[in-house]
Amino acid sequence: METLIWIGAAISLIGIAGLGWCVLRAMAARRSGLDDAAMRKRLQGLVALNLGALLLSMLGLTMVVVGIFLAP
Repeated sequence: METLIWIGAAISLIGIAGLGWCVLRAMAARRSGLDDAAMRKRLQGLVALNLGALLLSMLGLTMVVVGIFLAP
């Protein structure tokens, strides 16, 4: 079960990196000075990626918890 813990930790870190990337992209969009319609369009695309990264992080943390519970 130690392998499950390490795989889950890696998946969780990938998800957290994706969340950080989404934050950086949103900050770059804010600094670019777009009008409301263009800003809304760009941020709508980021919402899907943000939710995907959050799901990946949650899945990784779930794997870690399951690995800890199943460890002898």
